[in-house]
Amino acid sequence: MAAEIFNPRSDSATDNQHGTAPDEPFDPAFALHRGGKMAIQATVPVRDKDDLSLAYTPGVAKVCSAIAERPELVHDYTWKSQVVAVVTDGTAVLGLGDIGPEASLPVMEGKAILFKQFGGVDAVPLALATTDTDEIIDTVVRLAPSFGGVNLEDISAPRCFEIERRLQERLDIPVFHDDQHGTAVVTLAALGNAAKLTKRELGDLRAVISGAGAAGVAIAKFLLEAGIGDVAVADRRGLVSRDRDDLTDVKRELAEITNRAGLSGSLESALSGADVFIGVSGGTVPEPAVASMAPGAFVFAMANPNPEVHPDIAHQYASVVATGRSDYPNQINNVLAFPGIFAGALQVRASRITEGMKIAAANALADVVGEELAADYVIPSPFDERVAPAVTAAVASAARSEGVARR
Repeated sequence: MAAEIFNPRSDSATDNQHGTAPDEPFDPAFALHRGGKMAIQATVPVRDKDDLSLAYTPGVAKVCSAIAERPELVHDYTWKSQVVAVVTDGTAVLGLGDIGPEASLPVMEGKAILFKQFGGVDAVPLALATTDTDEIIDTVVRLAPSFGGVNLEDISAPRCFEIERRLQERLDIPVFHDDQHGTAVVTLAALGNAAKLTKRELGDLRAVISGAGAAGVAIAKFLLEAGIGDVAVADRRGLVSRDRDDLTDVKRELAEITNRAGLSGSLESALSGADVFIGVSGGTVPEPAVASMAPGAFVFAMANPNPEVHPDIAHQYASVVATGRSDYPNQINNVLAFPGIFAGALQVRASRITEGMKIAAANALADVVGEELAADYVIPSPFDERVAPAVTAAVASAARSEGVARR
């Protein structure tokens, strides 16, 4: 499959029989999206009856029979080992929230073309007309024979945790919720380089995360796996701690492994003396709270379009500042991770994506920066052509080391 961007000047862009978006004459986004951002493209020719007899009947029957006898051949003689399903229910789309499956499709198409552009991986967007956890799981399991991996996308917490876990238990192909793990991988890569720049170790750092949704929970767990000194997570009611009696199962588990200092109360109070702020929640952090952080702190305010701490304010108090925006240095962008992670996993036909594979991806991503490391360059650009190959190779190698590779 090939992802193609349609020409916004084509005849279809002015075909009024399909309706016209109110701002289309003025907003290039509408023109770009008209007709969608993807197409299916054949990889073999069908020019004459000989081609037809090979690509379809009778030639195809030989291949089908061979796969029936040896199911593993499906990876060699179909697209399975090169294609990912991008699955959503449309309940947590970007900064838009629960907008439903149809409205989520432009984002899922966008995700698919990023897979192709940055990782050489084909992807198919699948927006499901259900928000029921069991129905989503059963649907993906039934679709799985057609795909080499599953990228879960924009599914609201806490359902996303259970959906991913149960799919990983039932399937023997990689299942990866990018809102969790892609964000965590890129965050760790940037944080590791920020620590290196300031001659500190991860174990020396105390971090505070704003947001206990999919990204916040995954980042906290991943940073602990990587050896950070301590991390506390705050939701809308304050710090997630063992003394709270209003926690969900996910947050209760989080309280058991985070916040070793036993802090309670507000996010702002936890920032006093903290080395790292990571924002994945939106909202605004007051300037005095940022000013109370430790000297040489790192501020990763990643909400879009409005970071929790404006970069101009963050730079007054922090030695390294990162955002989720493309118009400031150090953009924490998931596209740095997921294409290479899946490309590496598919390359070795991994049965799953392990913590070791994710840490390898983060280390490879950080290493791309190399000797160019600076306060405004702790993470490479998504358009750096070294990124995907480096992440792909690291993930494939880690899969072999961890015993989940099948080739």
